[in-house]
Amino acid sequence: MKGCLPSNPWITDDIQYWNMNADVVAMPTKLRVERWGFSFMELLNDAMGRRELMTYLEKEFSAENLCFWQACEDVRHGESSKIASKVDEVYKQFLAPGATRWVNIDSKTMEKTLEGIKRPHRFVLDDAQLHIYFLMKKDSYPRYLRSDLYKNLLAKAIVPQETKKSVFPFMRRQRHSSPSPAMMTHTADAQEDGKATQQSQA
Repeated sequence: MKGCLPSNPWITDDIQYWNMNADVVAMPTKLRVERWGFSFMELLNDAMGRRELMTYLEKEFSAENLCFWQACEDVRHGESSKIASKVDEVYKQFLAPGATRWVNIDSKTMEKTLEGIKRPHRFVLDDAQLHIYFLMKKDSYPRYLRSDLYKNLLAKAIVPQETKKSVFPFMRRQRHSSPSPAMMTHTADAQEDGKATQQSQA
């Protein structure tokens, strides 16, 4: 059994764990970078993971897909009063003919999306976002994991020192426990029987 890396902030006053796992840090932990390789959603759910993926996609001239995905997230989780303006902005930037960051969506999904944005709501871009998500998962994500950018980051990532085990009471060497009352009674009875036998023999 190993200690928490670098420490358990819930039972100590050490906040290093929170600092090392902040949204953006100078250098992430190795465990954090390895988690990005578990699944595409692990990568997208991590703010630093998205930033690293964006850096890679910009070098590959295919950052528009991730930008579109993030814009759809902003629509879904943003303020209700701004939904209409944000949907219109997404359309002009990613979906309109000749858009500066046009994304490649199949005709059926595009038709459904364009019809939906006439009456915008926070989930109107879900189908288009899901289509782009699977495109990135199938193509961009595997290429990123094979890239030198990811491999170099993984090689340089921090491996925190293990917390001293003395911090965890349940990991300390157990002292000799007191005998149970049942055992004490059994021992006392045996001693009494022994004394009675000796007296009868005397």
